[in-house]
Amino acid sequence: MRIDKFIWHVRLSKTRSLAAKLVDGNKIKINHKECKPSKEIQAGDLVTFQKNNAVFTYKILALTNKRLGAKLVNDYILDVTPQEEIEKHKTYLLAQRNYRKWEHGKPSKKDRRDIDHFLEGW
Repeated sequence: MRIDKFIWHVRLSKTRSLAAKLVDGNKIKINHKECKPSKEIQAGDLVTFQKNNAVFTYKILALTNKRLGAKLVNDYILDVTPQEEIEKHKTYLLAQRNYRKWEHGKPSKKDRRDIDHFLEGW
């Protein structure tokens, strides 16, 4: 089975084209080696997935030929990510949440005016 299809089937990517872009961009590797989206994978291979500043590692338990429901994903991949990588990702998420308050979303029109008015003095 192709790596881009498998990444999409086990919900590590939202779309298959995004999965192919991740593999092309060297964000996803098989057994710690760079690969192409058409690379064939087998059960027992390790898939490393770089997300933001952390590297997640999954072991392929079985292959599937269809997209899985979220509850069934654990039957096909095993998360073997080291704890320090998980903590690194949690720290990144907290930093992003504190950078712009999570519940506020993007700036409103009034916020933009206030920012523009503040920056005019610089």
